Amino acid sequence: MTPPDSELIARVVRADDRAAFGELVVRHQSAVRQFLRHLTRGDAAWADDLGQDTFVQAYRSLARFRGAASFSTWLLGIAHNQFRNARRRRATALQWQAEEEPAAAPAGLRQSDLQQDLASAMRTLSAEEQSAVHLSYHAGLSHAEIAAVLGWPLGTVKTHLARSKEKLRQLLAAWNPQT
Repeated sequence: MTPPDSELIARVVRADDRAAFGELVVRHQSAVRQFLRHLTRGDAAWADDLGQDTFVQAYRSLARFRGAASFSTWLLGIAHNQFRNARRRRATALQWQAEEEPAAAPAGLRQSDLQQDLASAMRTLSAEEQSAVHLSYHAGLSHAEIAAVLGWPLGTVKTHLARSKEKLRQLLAAWNPQT
């Protein structure tokens, strides 16, 4: 039986148990990297660098973790802050908002066309709206958890999600003629 996160955290804080921290990394690295790949718009190398920075920062700050949110929510908050700081540093060198259109989907594949249209519609959302949508629908976080990760009031999360859904509904209306 594997120990819960709380036990591993206690071992790291009490005895600097690096094996326990390694277990925490193994458990949570996939979610952190997936979130960062979303934020970096698919730049896997940048996302992996930010993921490493996230876990270094988490290790350094673990004694301050109070458990008000789940450990994974706390980690995603650190990852979001790492991304925001790195984006500010890279702003002059990298136009992260400007990206090329993805390669065209093979003709005749309805699912592929829908995925391409959804990706295109998602790019019309603000970065904040995209983050909220990703955390809600892809990462499965609750509104309160999203608020904790992004450092927003709960009402702001709900507003961004509602606006995002309405924008996506309008942009993808051709896929659901009943709306």
